[in-house]
Amino acid sequence: MTVKIYTMSDLHIDYKANLKHLLSLNDPLYKEAGLIVAGDATDSLEILEQLLSHFKTAFAEVYFVPGNHELWAQRSGESDSVAKFWAIVELCRKLGVHTQPFKMENDDDHLWVVPLFSWYTKPQEGDDSLFEPKPVGVSPTGEIIRDETDDIWSDNYYCRWPDLGKHKSVVDFFFAQNEERCARRYDAPVISFSHFLPRKGLMFPVRNWRQWIKTFKDPMPQFNFTRVAGSTKIETQIRQLGSLLHIYGHQHRERWRKEDGVTYVSHCLGYPNERTMAHWSGNDLPLLVWDGDVVTVEKEY
Repeated sequence: MTVKIYTMSDLHIDYKANLKHLLSLNDPLYKEAGLIVAGDATDSLEILEQLLSHFKTAFAEVYFVPGNHELWAQRSGESDSVAKFWAIVELCRKLGVHTQPFKMENDDDHLWVVPLFSWYTKPQEGDDSLFEPKPVGVSPTGEIIRDETDDIWSDNYYCRWPDLGKHKSVVDFFFAQNEERCARRYDAPVISFSHFLPRKGLMFPVRNWRQWIKTFKDPMPQFNFTRVAGSTKIETQIRQLGSLLHIYGHQHRERWRKEDGVTYVSHCLGYPNERTMAHWSGNDLPLLVWDGDVVTVEKEY
């Protein structure tokens, strides 16, 4: 029997419809499989515990990393977002959910799943940012709209970061949490996963994405997601691990793409209203990404 791994991200279970749907998942196919949850379930520890507890009954093993929503500190009772992070790690430990590398084994099939904690680098914070400038937009009234700020991004208001000591940035804090696991030697194939994006091109639906940007009719020219998408430091650790497959979330878009020998997959549930939009895949179930090897697809997207 082969090791099987499913994935989902951006579950947003503060929406009752999402929570109800996910708590109903109980397919017999899942019983011997692992589930990778790549962040952004909820900022409530109580609701997160409810979800992860259910997943532990539905799947053989569950893996989790927090996204930006989990680290919102305003209603958690934690003093700041770092304290919230450690509270999530402790909750997962109590539930038997893996935030550390864990080896799955079925008969003679073996696989390591390695979680990577992460954050995004803003363009003013360093060259490891995934920032890409956007063309100037025009509103329906003819007003020129420029991408000039990330002030509308909720993390600026709901995350509270303490003094990070020797770490120069939030990205560096999380990068440091992964150093030991990235320096290890693994005796079986490795899947890694993070919440945030590791490469710039993954944000866009086509490989010639720079040309696509020039012609894309942007409905929100005043907001540039690339400012808060991720960090190339994640990619550095993926390469250090020698991952065959990397799972990520955050962008609420489906991706299955091979770049420089690594397959990158994003499979997001997203907000209920997003599942009525053209970009939604139509699949609200966990996605099978590994069945003894990286699952093959007819066409990359």
